[in-house]
Order: sequence, then C-alpha cells, then structure tokens
Amino acid sequence: MRFFLPLTGVFVLAGSRLFADGFDRPIPQAQSATAEFWYALACITLVASMVAVQWLVSRR
Repeated sequence: MRFFLPLTGVFVLAGSRLFADGFDRPIPQAQSATAEFWYALACITLVASMVAVQWLVSRR
C-alpha cells in the first residue's frame, strides 16, 4: 500500500504530459451587426433605468 500512492502519481503525471495539447491562443471574432444592435439597446436601457432610479430617489 505504501508504493501504490506514489506509483499512481507517477502514472498520472506521465499520462497527462503525454496527452496534453499545446495552448492555442483564441482568435477574436468580429462582432456582427445584430450583436451591436442588442448591445446598444442594452446600453440605452441601462442608462434609462439609471435615470428612472435617480428621478424616483430625488423625489423623496
């Protein structure tokens, strides 16, 4: 039993290095017009909600 744990660790480390792939840097994709539209709509909605909250808080 004393030799089982270190032996398992050696096999795990050796196997992980054998089957590991190199790191491929992700390539950023261009943003579509639809994504830009929804982002703009979300930004406008966020600003409008912040204005509404400010208006409600200042009335008190």
